[in-house]
Amino acid sequence: MNEPATTPGHSVQQKIDTTVPHSARIWNYWLGGKDNYPVDEEAGDAYTAVFPGIVTIARSSRAFLRRNITHLVAEAGIRQFLDIGTGLPTADNTHEVAQRLAPETRIVYVDNDPMVLAHARALLYSTPEGATDYIDADVLDPDTVLAAAAETLDLERPVALILSNILGHVAEYDRARALVNRLMGALPSGSYLSVNDGSRGTDPEFERAQDAYNESGAVPYILRTVDQITAYFDGLELVEPGVVPVTLWRPEAGGPAPEPIGEHGGLARKP
Repeated sequence: MNEPATTPGHSVQQKIDTTVPHSARIWNYWLGGKDNYPVDEEAGDAYTAVFPGIVTIARSSRAFLRRNITHLVAEAGIRQFLDIGTGLPTADNTHEVAQRLAPETRIVYVDNDPMVLAHARALLYSTPEGATDYIDADVLDPDTVLAAAAETLDLERPVALILSNILGHVAEYDRARALVNRLMGALPSGSYLSVNDGSRGTDPEFERAQDAYNESGAVPYILRTVDQITAYFDGLELVEPGVVPVTLWRPEAGGPAPEPIGEHGGLARKP
């Protein structure tokens, strides 16, 4: 197991506020995880009372990520991942999926949440052949993220950048686009970008529930249009089937026919 990379930043010293619901802990609750508090369960239950489909969205998002990573490792030959906005560990984390297929894979997780930091060691188990590290940093500071990631990853070789349900936390869309461009600009040809985020235009009930949540005083999460999410991939080569509801991105064979939901995602290669 690698030692946690907790520099830069000093979130370890920050107090975890258990009196205010937190989006990462609520998401963990919806995924069936245990790293949450009663206040998060109450907020999560209040949301599901208005929109029960949020649990499907959370779990479909995780399944999309699993299928993305499987494609990247098994078909695209990727052996390095930079996963920003890690969230709390549940099941099928990036390193688990990737290293099951290729034990030599190297993964760097990035987050700046004190509770995620407190559970960092749960993320850091790695195969002997590979590496798994954690950086305490903020997506809003991409240069710091890249400099710290370079201690574990070889940024001259292809890297898969994972931005799963994180860009909605960047309030200004132009800034979100700029962050993606800066991060991908630092990665070499043959790298990949994986993005999935809550979307507008598919499920009005979800949109109303999210708008109400954003007005509750919690840290807001902005739903983007499908065109806005697609624009994150400008200049890249989208992998089929492009930007679609996450349930429709290469669904596993043999299951029931998937239904579109208010969460879109895609995967693209840097030429």
